[in-house]
Amino acid sequence: MIESKDNEKLKLVRKLRERKHRERQGLFATEGEDLLEAGLAAGARPQFVLMATGAGIPAGDLPVDVVPQDLLASVSALGSGTRAIAVWPLAEAAAPQAPCVYLDAVGDPGNVGAIVRTAHALLDATVALGPGCADPYGPKAARASMGSIFARPPALVAGVEETPAPRVALVAHGGDGLAALSRAATLCLGAEREGLRPEVVAACDAEVTIPLRAGAESLNVAAAAAVACARMSEERASA
Repeated sequence: MIESKDNEKLKLVRKLRERKHRERQGLFATEGEDLLEAGLAAGARPQFVLMATGAGIPAGDLPVDVVPQDLLASVSALGSGTRAIAVWPLAEAAAPQAPCVYLDAVGDPGNVGAIVRTAHALLDATVALGPGCADPYGPKAARASMGSIFARPPALVAGVEETPAPRVALVAHGGDGLAALSRAATLCLGAEREGLRPEVVAACDAEVTIPLRAGAESLNVAAAAAVACARMSEERASA
């Protein structure tokens, strides 16, 4: 049992709250038994697992240490009284292939994680993260992905040009409905407030807009991604 706050594994978990340490160490941490189970189901193997006293130890040959609940909570990045923290190697994502969802400067980690989950659930698609995006392996993003970061690891790309064509830009105004999604290999989504940068839109083959009721300004980027991915899934199923 780990009983000291100065234990090296607890120190590592604290460090992994920051992106620079995740990138330096090649590791990230997840909190909660659901994400632990999702990682194992996807074939990932944790470097180690910390389980709260009284929690059920997962079956199998896993490197598990038991930690008092209050001590485990002290290293939680989410403050949720977690019963399990697992440390995993960062996954190597394959180059983006169709279908693909490209994110441009989406800085909210919760939105990034939710879109990774949506793209996986509706399209079995890889999310390609362009410049300015939040780290998908940060605590909030990993939690919001609900395990999809294991099943479909996001790809980091230098720009939209590294995604498969044809590309379709989802814009707040001026697009032509959603019909062009039927031929999209890559769906492009922009930042929460600013939307897609002009140079990204210019690199796309078409623009689409989600029709909204009169008086509605816009959708959250994660909600917009869900609508567009559902439409793409329907189009692919009927093709």
